[in-house]
Amino acid sequence: MAAPGCRSAKLSKEQKKLLRKQMKAQHILLKQDGIATVPGPTQHLVIANGGLGNGVNRQQLSEVLQTFGIVETLLMLPHKPHAFATYSTIQEAREAYNALNGQNIKIAGHTQPIILYLNFVEEVVCEDISPLSLPPGLLVVEDIISPEHETRLLALVDESPNTATENAQRSLKHRRVKHYGYEFRYDNNNIDKDKPLPGGLPEICDEVLEHSMEKGYVRFKPDQLTINQYEPGQGIPPHIDTHSPFEDGIICLSLGAETVMDFKHPSGHSVAVMLPRRSLLVMTGESRYLWSHGITPRKFDVVLASENQKTGAITGDISNLTLNQRRTRTSFTFRKVRTLPCDCAYPEVCDSQNCRKGSDPQPSVPSSDGDASKLEHKYVHDVYDGIADHFSSTRHTPWPKVTEFLKAMPAGAFVVDVGCGNGKYLGVNKNLFMVGCDRSKNLVHICRERKFEVFVCDGLLVPLRSGVCDACISIAVVHHFSTEGRRLSAIKEIVRLLRPGGKALIYVWAMEQERNKVKSKYLLEKKEKIIKTQETCITVPVVDEDQDINKVDLACFNQLTNVNNDRVNKQNSEKLPVHTNRTSFESQDLLVPWHLKAGVKAHSILPLPPTGSNELAVFHRYYHVFSDGELENVCRSISNIRILQSYYDQGNWCVIIEKY
Repeated sequence: MAAPGCRSAKLSKEQKKLLRKQMKAQHILLKQDGIATVPGPTQHLVIANGGLGNGVNRQQLSEVLQTFGIVETLLMLPHKPHAFATYSTIQEAREAYNALNGQNIKIAGHTQPIILYLNFVEEVVCEDISPLSLPPGLLVVEDIISPEHETRLLALVDESPNTATENAQRSLKHRRVKHYGYEFRYDNNNIDKDKPLPGGLPEICDEVLEHSMEKGYVRFKPDQLTINQYEPGQGIPPHIDTHSPFEDGIICLSLGAETVMDFKHPSGHSVAVMLPRRSLLVMTGESRYLWSHGITPRKFDVVLASENQKTGAITGDISNLTLNQRRTRTSFTFRKVRTLPCDCAYPEVCDSQNCRKGSDPQPSVPSSDGDASKLEHKYVHDVYDGIADHFSSTRHTPWPKVTEFLKAMPAGAFVVDVGCGNGKYLGVNKNLFMVGCDRSKNLVHICRERKFEVFVCDGLLVPLRSGVCDACISIAVVHHFSTEGRRLSAIKEIVRLLRPGGKALIYVWAMEQERNKVKSKYLLEKKEKIIKTQETCITVPVVDEDQDINKVDLACFNQLTNVNNDRVNKQNSEKLPVHTNRTSFESQDLLVPWHLKAGVKAHSILPLPPTGSNELAVFHRYYHVFSDGELENVCRSISNIRILQSYYDQGNWCVIIEKY
């Protein structure tokens, strides 16, 4: 095909089709990434469909491009479907443009060939990227064992388990797992110290453990081992190993294959770390106690292309990134069981120290993104993980307007439910291809039991390609983000997922629970009675025997033991108020109680009343309730969408937006 600016007498049918595809690629590059193409020719090309986000690695693309001349620079951005190439001469770039435009290239790992669309750009700018530092206390030791030792260790996975470990293996059906010393309980991220497994740790591990102690990687010889085998596409949800059961110093062997592990600080700063095959990951101090770690479920990792940079933090240097296909990886994670409570320097994330403190102090309105992240972790993420079973039992009827939106979608549309909860909308329209995601691993587990396609992720960073969705829904999610900026980012992330013309439906809780003199369902009439104490009279609701305890306000029972709480709260207006259930909202930023129903167990991530206590388990969830027009204003600040519809639905503000 002739380069732009060169007119041909008449285009064939195939040439016209290619031109339309090429123009569509130009439009997408401009709209989604602000990349403006030029008629050219120049030395610089942007190659649509040739990026890491399309599964094309650096070596594969480089081999194709170098057929036409010397490629001085090849830039590949993480998770983007396009790449940039600069040739040494304009003539070489022109030849590549004419030869490759609209051509199929076969990519290893792809069942279908990829069609490249090339356009000229004026220039390509590559910024210098500062190297990232590993989290404090984190160390990756390469080639800690020999290939022969690796083979012997991997043989442990195939050995027949004893009865005790066989029961533990059945608890994780999606991957192979073995426990030695103590069973690691994935339902509560803990162990039972009173139930050691017979046999201790395998002797074949002694060499690694003794070497680790000699080098000072750990201070204690581990007495607990968990072996996990991960197939390509499997991952580990972000987490911090519970403080109370294990000592400082956790080490992990990566066998069979390399992988990339993501570490994240509570402030939001994240570092991707390469773990080579036969390497030892050492987590001590801050990296063990404060940073979360996890492995994103995917089949390819973005890694550094340079052979001499096999380990360490993966930078954003787009001139040195490529894809690495995952293979089966087996991890040996060694821990030392703790005998005394944890006394680390990070009490805000320490379960031992939080338990000693008793009741938590009332949190404040966040003043920074780091504070907001901590608030949401404790008063949103942990709470929903803890109450997942009870919460799911109260969420079973889809809202009519949401159902109407989903049923209006054309058959075969790809729709993502961001913040899917227990998945009650994932099966509404069987003609759609629906995928759900949620921050709560326990709610995602419930969805998986219902045979839905779901994954764990943060709503601010959904691991899907830009422009891949025909539609998205986000029902009762955005109001859990605790700053205006994070709420805007959550909606922008939804917009990023949409293709041009794609639509999204967003629901948030409304400040106005009474509209046109009609009360929402949330404001139910309550029977009341008077309880007299020596100090005061307190009005409390009456609970019918067949009524869900979360449909009435029980927070006021706390007044029986401390009638001065209101006076204390009023002295500090920056503290988040605790809302009284089933009443009108008096503040936009607040904590809403969740009362665990009698007989229902919470996951152990949440503190419970002492055994035998008559106290009711009450957990607080953070909300920002939206005022009239607020949701629309947030959406209007996003440049590439239009609001198709805005309405009020049973105590919620709702919008339907369209991306253009």
